[in-house]
Amino acid sequence: MCGIAGLIDFSRSTSSEQLERIARKMGDAQNSRGPDGCAQWSDPDSGIALDHRRLAIIDLTKEGVQPMHSRSGRFVTIFNGEIYNYRDLREELEQAEGFNGWRGHSDTEVMLEAVEQWGFEKAVKSFSGMFAIAIWDRHSKRLFLVRDRMGEKPLYYSTQNNTFLFGSELKALMVHAAFEKEIDRHSLASYLRYHYVPAPRTIFKEVQCLMPGTWICIDIDGTTSEPQTYWSLLDCAREAENKIFTAPDNTIIETLEDLLLNVIEREMISDVPLGAFLSGGIDSSLIVSLMQQCALAPVKTFTIGFNDKAYNEAAEAKAVAKHIGTEHTELYVSPKDALEVIPKIPHIWDQPFSDASQIPTHLVSCMTREHVTVALSGDGGDELFAGYNRHFKGCSLWNRLKLIPAPLRDLGAKAISSISPASWNKVFKMYGPILPSALQMRLPGQKLHKLSDVMAARSESDYYKFLTSNWFNPDQVVNSANEFEGPFQNSSMQPNQDNLTAWMQYMDAATYLPDDILTKVDRAAMATSLETRAPFLDHEVVEFSQRLPMHLRIQNGQGKYALRQILYKYVPRELIERPKMGFGIPIDSWLRGPLSEWAEDLISPDRLERDGYFNVGEVRLAWNEHRLGTKDNQYRIWNILVFQSWLDHWGIK
Repeated sequence: MCGIAGLIDFSRSTSSEQLERIARKMGDAQNSRGPDGCAQWSDPDSGIALDHRRLAIIDLTKEGVQPMHSRSGRFVTIFNGEIYNYRDLREELEQAEGFNGWRGHSDTEVMLEAVEQWGFEKAVKSFSGMFAIAIWDRHSKRLFLVRDRMGEKPLYYSTQNNTFLFGSELKALMVHAAFEKEIDRHSLASYLRYHYVPAPRTIFKEVQCLMPGTWICIDIDGTTSEPQTYWSLLDCAREAENKIFTAPDNTIIETLEDLLLNVIEREMISDVPLGAFLSGGIDSSLIVSLMQQCALAPVKTFTIGFNDKAYNEAAEAKAVAKHIGTEHTELYVSPKDALEVIPKIPHIWDQPFSDASQIPTHLVSCMTREHVTVALSGDGGDELFAGYNRHFKGCSLWNRLKLIPAPLRDLGAKAISSISPASWNKVFKMYGPILPSALQMRLPGQKLHKLSDVMAARSESDYYKFLTSNWFNPDQVVNSANEFEGPFQNSSMQPNQDNLTAWMQYMDAATYLPDDILTKVDRAAMATSLETRAPFLDHEVVEFSQRLPMHLRIQNGQGKYALRQILYKYVPRELIERPKMGFGIPIDSWLRGPLSEWAEDLISPDRLERDGYFNVGEVRLAWNEHRLGTKDNQYRIWNILVFQSWLDHWGIK
């Protein structure tokens, strides 16, 4: 994994030395993505310059250095990520007439040779991996940018003041003199709803994020093509509706296990130390169990713990690690450790991003990087195999809610929200021993207030949007904003809605997964120069998951049935079966305690009025409700605070 950046000066008036100096500055801004080396290449006649920051993983020799030229010299590339099937492609390419050997053993060289022999589109479709690639064709004077199928690796681009800019992170673009930091208020409204800016938009006007599974082409005359799709999760989901597996359950599950073993073995290829994140949940435990089947020595596993039991999974992870036999490392972090990450957030996530689990994710990445350079994770398991509560409990709840007349639901919502989360927590604690297991839950007050929020839904689409929203009225909170249309409002961007669980899974995988989960992990890990790999996101696994019959996703009120059956072969179910716990921190109490003064300063009436982005009354009402404990507005306030601190960090007015 690395960092890539570059530019095309369409005026072609910049010298080679100047071009490379600019490209180097862009690369410096994201140097943590590749601290093992940096290099630039330019062609002043075309106005192009490329910068590469290397995190050496495969082929640590000089033959793996980028920018890399193809054998003929026609193509020049910079590449972020890994092509896991490069050894298979290498063997296939060696059969070509006239092939005369390799210079090294990197996947980058194989990728370039594939483009040389097969052409760009055919080559890209043959790659299995995670990647963001820039390829300059010296013959046609065109730049190709392409992003992997599920969006594991980021890629941003913009044309400003007759200059095309691109990079792995927005900060690489932001340091260019031509870049204009003009806030897109419509994107800001969407950020308030989801705590991330949905792609392809970004927080800045005229700046885009390349969508997963797509590529674009930029001509030397300044023409930028519309994104072209080479693989589509939507097409995959729609095609799978008529191709659901009909084989016996045990055959399907065994086939899935074999597929995962093959993918994991391939993703364990590395010339540097490798390990895995382990939370003790279904996904990471399964990945680690299968890694251990492929490994010749104990797998290195890592987890962090908190002294607050409501947020701690370290004990469960340790028990799983002991059973599997991994070399396990755990680190208990204090509130002080977590709070020290907060000032770093605007730089690590260089556009507003406020999923609060970003803090523990960064902490576990820091600890892991002290021991290994590559870590496998269980990301994608929830979205692809129905692991979120909304996929099973949420669907069941909606089927009951929609039978209740809307006015009665509205009254029920008011009754629930009239009691503070803290009071609900006390009630559940008092009656916990006699409550049925279905009503025993972590943080019941928060969950009940979330229930009151979604009771206003009038359709399945509304229901899902409310489940995944922080602010329900972002247009009223952001001044002069109209939230832009996304997948929720456009049925042409959605699969069949006949099965609510499958529909929710798709929406999660197409939006929440790349824009939240993968963005969170990529930035948190790359800030410490740690490469992460997610075997569940191999496109063969994704395509397989779409064809699973619903009873192999959900049974007996539990999700991820197929994954559980595989995992139970390696780990006793009593070590795994427990209520799902998010990877979170107690932002709610911190905002009333150690973060109170910091928060008040950022969202004081004078500050909000001066900045002019937010409706002062709406923000102050939410803040006061949270401080008094009458409502759980922690994520809404965190949204605003992260944006305000981001403005300060980047000096944006």
